[in-house]
Amino acid sequence: MANLDQIKEHMDIIGADGVHVGTVDRVEGGRIKLIKADSGAHHDHHHYISGGLVAEVEGEKVRLSANADVAVTFEEEKSGDSAR
Repeated sequence: MANLDQIKEHMDIIGADGVHVGTVDRVEGGRIKLIKADSGAHHDHHHYISGGLVAEVEGEKVRLSANADVAVTFEEEKSGDSAR
């Protein structure tokens, strides 16, 4: 896993296949929080990608160890309020 401290706001997240996955909002608790615009039809909450999928941080890009289509299936959702 790459050093998540190197990941900054607005960096592009790229799958191992070179396909754009999303844009970094920020890193929270070992996960990358995507900007809401990258949440597809779910604009009411952010999506997250596990920091464990980060292969390297290269310039202004976060490269993942998984292809984009696979990385998206690993996305975690978190709504604005959790009642638990």
